[in-house]
Amino acid sequence: MPALATGAGHEPGLYDLLAALPSQLQPHVSRSEDNTFLQNMFGERSLQTLVKIHEQLQFYEERKPVPVLDSAAALAHELSDEMEGKSANREIKELLQLLGRPHVKSLLLVHDTIAQKSYDPELPPLPDDIDDNEDSVKIIRLVKNKEPLGATIRRDDLTGAIVVARIMRGGAADRSGLIHVGDELKEVNGIPVDDKKPEEIIRLLAQSQGAITFKVIPSVKEEEPTKEPKVFMKALFDYDPKDDKAIPCMEAGLAFKRGSILQIMSQDDATWWQAKHEGEANPRAGLIPSKQFQERRFALRRPDATLPLQRTSSRRSSGFRRSFRLSRRDKKTNKSMYECKKSEIYDTADLPTYEEVTTYRRPSGAKHRLAVLVGPPGVGLNELKRKLLISDPQHFSVTVPHTSRAKRNQESDGVEYHFISKHLFETDIHNNKFIEYGEYKGNYYGTAIDSVRSVLSRNKVCLLDVQPHTIKLLRTAEFKPFVVLVKPPAIERLRETRMNAKIISGKDDKGSAKPFTEEDFQEMVTTAQTLEVQHGHLFEKIIVNDDLSTAFGELRGALKTVETETHWLPVSWTHS
Repeated sequence: MPALATGAGHEPGLYDLLAALPSQLQPHVSRSEDNTFLQNMFGERSLQTLVKIHEQLQFYEERKPVPVLDSAAALAHELSDEMEGKSANREIKELLQLLGRPHVKSLLLVHDTIAQKSYDPELPPLPDDIDDNEDSVKIIRLVKNKEPLGATIRRDDLTGAIVVARIMRGGAADRSGLIHVGDELKEVNGIPVDDKKPEEIIRLLAQSQGAITFKVIPSVKEEEPTKEPKVFMKALFDYDPKDDKAIPCMEAGLAFKRGSILQIMSQDDATWWQAKHEGEANPRAGLIPSKQFQERRFALRRPDATLPLQRTSSRRSSGFRRSFRLSRRDKKTNKSMYECKKSEIYDTADLPTYEEVTTYRRPSGAKHRLAVLVGPPGVGLNELKRKLLISDPQHFSVTVPHTSRAKRNQESDGVEYHFISKHLFETDIHNNKFIEYGEYKGNYYGTAIDSVRSVLSRNKVCLLDVQPHTIKLLRTAEFKPFVVLVKPPAIERLRETRMNAKIISGKDDKGSAKPFTEEDFQEMVTTAQTLEVQHGHLFEKIIVNDDLSTAFGELRGALKTVETETHWLPVSWTHS
């Protein structure tokens, strides 16, 4: 088949573009084998033939050709009869011989069959038994393809009538504009449905193919469609409609995973929203539980209480914020751990369902997002922070903690610690100026909110590791925290890679390193699993620290992406 010619002033076709592509790419291809591969691929005859066929089909589709006549076989037969008695020159003999061949006759018959056929959907005629006085009845015919109709039905509790409960946005029923919420369904393909259950009608619709005829009584009020603003929600839990016994129509449900971005198409129903996955080409919406409904369900099955997770403290390296959390071994002999004011209230009120989000790209010169690291004891948070600081000390920084203990020799205020009096420390606690704080051997230690602000104001990325329940206090438009969970690999890998490593049990400035035990490995894995279950909705990134260099590269790349690319943030963080 000849290629579609490209004349002057016309856009080049796909074939021309592909033919020219190897020469255009050659200056950018460094290896000879890559260039050979491109030449061989685009020079393949079968590919070129397919592209030519594609262009010819597109050309004729745009022209929308129609047959000149639909009786080519009859015309050929008449022509043969007409020329049979004429002078038998060579051209006439050849034409008669050609028209008499079975294959040509069959080809002409196929041509006529196709030319006479209409490929538009054929709707059945209107029923003859329509009552002329029944003005309120509406006959609707929809052509059903492979997609569902996109409507759900229910039985009215008062009247017992079968009515349309909802129209799925973007579905066939919605696109037709003929069926509305509240319409009373009387017949489907001539079959009365008054005495049928909604489940039976759904099965009847599912089995129907092609044109489906509905007899409906329109609802009294047909609301005009309104242009709703686009609303996007980040899902904070996993959902599968197949596991949801409450959903009105399982086939209409939309499955999603925690972290999925959903475009909410309709919130008209207080119990079931309509949504689709952001960026999905399919316009049809699916049912998801509404925020209020899902919160009620979570509240009913939520455990009574969850104890805060505690982590191992470690000694501070050069330029590092000291972690004051005490190890498991220290808990028996020390009075208190870090506390977050009203943390139990926050934990009880935390019912993760959906969070409204919008796209965000950090403006040039704007403060960086706070980088928050969370993980179990011994997982390597301090090592990751140390590698980040060493990699670019002008870009990454940590906070300087506060303490009420006396300054020692060779210590400088604002370097190792901010040294303040015990009375002032207690006043700052009362005024909620600390993210975390604790007491050890009669002295207070803590991380002040202002110390985070100080790092961010210097146009640096502030690296902070905290207990998970404090994250909710930091989730503000000011800090916009990027929260990363660092978790260990499987316990078998821990035994293999960390058997000779040591865990540090810190007590103020003195630290003693002890080898990891099997109990340490088990606690690390269990704690990570608990963190992911209880606080997984707060994490934007999860990194498995199997190999420190690999985990560092993954963390560094994630922080770079947050700084330079567009991503999703809670609406409340961008419209404060």
